[in-house]
Amino acid sequence: MFVLGNFIDGLAYVINIVLNVMMVLIFVRAIISWFNPDPFNPIYQFLQRTTEPVLEPIRRLLPAMPIDISPIIAFFVIRFLQIFLVSSLYGLAYRLQ
Repeated sequence: MFVLGNFIDGLAYVINIVLNVMMVLIFVRAIISWFNPDPFNPIYQFLQRTTEPVLEPIRRLLPAMPIDISPIIAFFVIRFLQIFLVSSLYGLAYRLQ
């Protein structure tokens, strides 16, 4: 059973890293959006391609507003997943080891 516990522990670690990276990418995209970025810049295109699948569904649920608060809501969702999902996986892995 310890093998399954180690697998779940590793899975929780990878999920936590992915969520942290996504949070940083969303933060960078939000900061860059204040400066009217060039849409043909490869860095901006990468940020848009990686964060849009997270931000676009949140924007669809929100009413039209002059300020885009979807990054703030995405931070809350990511933090909730880190607290609930990752912590639960770590606890399960600990019990299986």
